Amino acid sequence: MEMNWPSQIWLIRHGQSAGNVARDLAYQSGTGKIELPSRDVDVPLSTLGRDQAMALGRWFAGMNKCQRPDVILTSPYKRAVETAHIFRNEGGADSDEPICLDERLREKEFGILDGLTSLGVAANFPDQAQFRELLGKFYHRPPGGESWCDVIFRLRSLLDTVALHHAGCRVMIFAHQVVILCMRYIIENLDEETILAIDREGDVANCSVTEYRFDPQRGSRGKLVLERYNATFPIERHDIPVTRGSEPIVAARG
Repeated sequence: MEMNWPSQIWLIRHGQSAGNVARDLAYQSGTGKIELPSRDVDVPLSTLGRDQAMALGRWFAGMNKCQRPDVILTSPYKRAVETAHIFRNEGGADSDEPICLDERLREKEFGILDGLTSLGVAANFPDQAQFRELLGKFYHRPPGGESWCDVIFRLRSLLDTVALHHAGCRVMIFAHQVVILCMRYIIENLDEETILAIDREGDVANCSVTEYRFDPQRGSRGKLVLERYNATFPIERHDIPVTRGSEPIVAARG
């Protein structure tokens, strides 16, 4: 059977970022705005986030070469790109393996809600808080921003590209929490209720591993099968703390 998917896909959330830390401080202090030093796209990893990326790379470095990724794709956001480079530098992939940026893997865009906590949204844009309550987080699109459906739309395009150019390869993707959840929605053919239930179970951990393997025996043409989701053992085995901060810029969680 001709394989029309990669043999493996790993979905990796970036390491803890300075934005994750700022978000936690904002919620702890009860303020409405997350204080970031730069645009969200330029927010770097924290010191702990760099350690998490190093641990992930070292864990993959312990595998045989035929078990490590031979394609690396990443969101263009600095925290994801830094995670990918540290991972490769620690031996997680060959040192000459190119790291390819793809804007379709970027963080969900929050538009006018950019930089606000749930308290900030309620105080500054009560109409948007009401719309989100009415529509739900899957369909709500803040002005200038995206809904989960918008993210899914661009990720369907990305997966078409992956299938076309990387069939039979081992592909690692560095991205963000909502991107990983939306990739699950597409690959596993889930519905709104199911993916939001998965989301409610807990945040995607920084540098956690979500893995799919191609099974040629599934269906008439084979399919990608989930092997593990949100696995943190590569971090834990190197005695690095696991963090599960949600998106650094986020309205009220649903």
